[in-house]
Amino acid sequence: MGGGSCSVCKEAPSKYKCPSCRTPYCSVTCFKKHKEESCQKTLVQDENSKSPLQEEVTRSSGLVEDGTKCPNDKDQHPSLSEVKEIRDALRDPELQKMILKIDGSSEPEKELEKVMEGQAFRQFTDKILDIVSPQE
Repeated sequence: MGGGSCSVCKEAPSKYKCPSCRTPYCSVTCFKKHKEESCQKTLVQDENSKSPLQEEVTRSSGLVEDGTKCPNDKDQHPSLSEVKEIRDALRDPELQKMILKIDGSSEPEKELEKVMEGQAFRQFTDKILDIVSPQE
């Protein structure tokens, strides 16, 4: 039998590997059991509470921490052209440098104030604000 057997049930041949710790498993059932009981990466993450990625998923799913819906409902999602505008703007190396500088700064608020004095960054943030909270 090629590929080895499932590390969870020890019976079926393993068809998959855990994306976190590479443990072989055979089915969704065994994968869920593995995640709950023995996945090293998951157990470590649980101790460190939520990872930034999990928080991002919570935010992007439209749910606030307490489980209620975000104020911006489905009818307010940005159009594809607006998303493309933002994506194109983010390709600008100068804008990337500004964002990285703010993100890496020990005083991000001061850094943000500095870059807001320039035209390019203000146009970019105005565009995002128009999409996120359009003026009625």
